Amino acid sequence: MRLITPGLPIRERVQMNSSAGTTDYYPLPLTIEAITADWMTRALRQKAPGITVERVEVVDLIRGTCTKIRLRLEVDEAGQRAGIPPTVILKGGFEPHSRAMSNMHRMEALAYGELLVENPLLSPVCYFAGYEEEQQQGIVIIEDLVARGVTFCHPQVPQTYAQVARRLEVLAGFHARTWDSPALQPGGRWDCTHDVIAAFAPYMSQFFTDEIWTRWTSSPRGAAASTRFHSMQWMRETLDKLVQFSQRFPKCVIHGDTHLGNLYEDPDGSPGFFDPQPHQSPGMYEVAYHVGGALDPADRKRWESALVQHYLDALAGHGVTPPAFDVAMQQYAAYLALGFCIFLVNDDIFQTEAINTVYTARFSAAMLENNTLDVLAGI
Repeated sequence: MRLITPGLPIRERVQMNSSAGTTDYYPLPLTIEAITADWMTRALRQKAPGITVERVEVVDLIRGTCTKIRLRLEVDEAGQRAGIPPTVILKGGFEPHSRAMSNMHRMEALAYGELLVENPLLSPVCYFAGYEEEQQQGIVIIEDLVARGVTFCHPQVPQTYAQVARRLEVLAGFHARTWDSPALQPGGRWDCTHDVIAAFAPYMSQFFTDEIWTRWTSSPRGAAASTRFHSMQWMRETLDKLVQFSQRFPKCVIHGDTHLGNLYEDPDGSPGFFDPQPHQSPGMYEVAYHVGGALDPADRKRWESALVQHYLDALAGHGVTPPAFDVAMQQYAAYLALGFCIFLVNDDIFQTEAINTVYTARFSAAMLENNTLDVLAGI
């Protein structure tokens, strides 16, 4: 059994004791009905020892890659003094596909429970983060951002130059903290964040059959993309190339999924992040994934070079020696292919067809205009 406890090193996770007794939140719930006041009490004592949840009510929920459940809580005076809010969001694997995606739950719990404690990004306050190997279940209980009045980004609403530039500044600072760090090496603090590109290639193998691949290329999102990117063999070879290509460059810990559906802005405009999937990669992978998906194609064509330079300058401002601009743009052009592939085959149980289509179209346009085919051919 592996549990993630906020603030504790990965090799020192243990059940915590509080004045109210052992915080025994095992086993983690596998059904929504199992999210009881008693279990919530035990889970929230991880953050606020001694509190008692007197009542819990499901307000609403969103089903998708994970299940997001808004809960209304009634807590005792100890809970109120500890700042436990009246509504929280509980995320976990409560879908038919959830056990097959257990590593995603593991990594999100790792992010909220450890990574973002030590390497902060503006993110929801976390009240509980746990993963249980036997159950293949991960659960986080986080702040209800609606109650804070944030503005959620939406995949079908492209961003402005200023919005993307400000977010890249934040990402540069986040990347800089682990840039080419010994903590990424075997035995290091963050060796549990695996190479995202090396992990992606074997994951994609399930889609590389004629029947499955044709299903996606003949779908609305496939029709929205250039047929130059419809070749299954080209995509298979591209993924293999990118694994080798990425070994040339320093890596850092990345958020891992910075598409617009996982982003927000605080009331003061500060860029916020949720739904993390921490991995390691060259920083330009995350830049290409975010910029390629966040901008309308007409704007991206005008702005992307300046945005890449803005990111490189921000890295330098944090003491990192950034790649040269032409090297960064080569990486940018190559990594756009991963964003394209992700949304071309992304099942509509995870994102709507409209969202998958708009992202596939944006990445396709970016690949054409950045000569991704020629860049990859030269690798």
